[in-house]
Amino acid sequence: MNVWPLKFRDMPDGSVLFCDDAGGFFKSSHGFLDRYAAGSLTTVDESFLREGNHGFDREFDLPWTSFAYRWARRQARPTRMNYVILVPTLRCNLACGYCQVSRVAETARGFDWSVETLDGVLSFLGRLDGPDVKIEFQGGEPLLRVDLLEAVRDFCRGKFPQSQFVVCTNLQALDERAWAFLDADDTSISTSLDGDRATHERQRTHGSAVTDVFLRNLEAAVSRYSEGKISALPTVDVSNPPDFNALLDNYERYRIRSVYLRPMNHQGFARKIQQGDNVLARWNRLHSEFIDLLIARNHRTGRFMEEYYFSQCLKRVLRFDADNHVDIRNPNFFASDYVVIDHDGRFYPTDEARMLSRIGRIDLSIGDVGTGIDRAKVDLLNSAAFNHFDPDCIHCAFQPFCGTDVIDDISRYGRIDVPRPDTWFCGRHLSLFDKVFEVLYRNDEPARASLAAWLGLGRWDDSMAPRHQ
Repeated sequence: MNVWPLKFRDMPDGSVLFCDDAGGFFKSSHGFLDRYAAGSLTTVDESFLREGNHGFDREFDLPWTSFAYRWARRQARPTRMNYVILVPTLRCNLACGYCQVSRVAETARGFDWSVETLDGVLSFLGRLDGPDVKIEFQGGEPLLRVDLLEAVRDFCRGKFPQSQFVVCTNLQALDERAWAFLDADDTSISTSLDGDRATHERQRTHGSAVTDVFLRNLEAAVSRYSEGKISALPTVDVSNPPDFNALLDNYERYRIRSVYLRPMNHQGFARKIQQGDNVLARWNRLHSEFIDLLIARNHRTGRFMEEYYFSQCLKRVLRFDADNHVDIRNPNFFASDYVVIDHDGRFYPTDEARMLSRIGRIDLSIGDVGTGIDRAKVDLLNSAAFNHFDPDCIHCAFQPFCGTDVIDDISRYGRIDVPRPDTWFCGRHLSLFDKVFEVLYRNDEPARASLAAWLGLGRWDDSMAPRHQ
């Protein structure tokens, strides 16, 4: 008996997208859908499905094993802890209105690691197994405490054969010691660049002199370091978005080829910002227009830029191992391969979880560096960290590619059992994957060129987006 576990979704051009449980997909017609639903597939239909490995025959072990193997390859497997986000200080030298972490003033006291907390952090890192570790310093503004960053980096270099460090910085305060820290080959920079100068100043720096300092430091960093050491992302106000052409011009000027277009996070001070009605629909439209602009621009200039998250979703559709971004992992187990340590030494499962705790909405901490990780709390969160049995997700064509975001659901709705289509996460990712498949099936040269560049291919072959009549 042949089993064809297909889910389907209408596409904008009137065709239908079909996806199987293992992530295989093809585009077809409503005629095929009618035949599939009525159990009246033709021999041509069945031959196409069999050749595309979209199902299995229960009477034979090999097709079933093959399908099960491909399904299993889609699942994110728990691995050892090797990625730690550290918040050595919550103090910051800017006052961005959309700040999601509820930073405190630069002069505030009691918001940096104590000596005991630093010792606890190093003790935790010392218990990690394996040959490598990646440390991401966040804040606040972590470069206000370069001494703490140095202590962590020196320790990791001595313990791990391979170590990487990322400093998330606003680039406003760089003295000789900070530059010396950033100069290291194993250390990279992540910053924010919200578009052209006027947009960045309106949203972040709030003054010409402060903006001058940022741009001067960014220019210095770009001239000082090789391409790829500096990454940046813009935060977009849906009610007052930047000019996207100007944004891309500015990123290209600073040799930044990857743009992570990010909506304002529903966290911290940003929760208070009113962006009007239908924010999600307006965001989805803006993002879709940005992808179209990017494809046309790439084809015109021959200098390929990407929107980072769109590229991640694209890779998630076409590859088994594209689950580095936690939002689209499935299962998305917490405190498995990464964890966050806050300014007070408390562990959190994600950066957003510490933000929720910071505003007093809910305590999602999972222990501290003195007592260790509370596995009972982690297990409770992990009980909802997958979409396999969600009553809405099981019917969705995008289930094999998508994930869950328990923390965002708690932040927005105060609960995790809101019907999936009513959530921000679902609405955003339905739109994202709709766009991914629209681009995959465009069948024009501009789309082919960007697809190849984003996937790291020599060229795009239309056979990678299968069709059936």
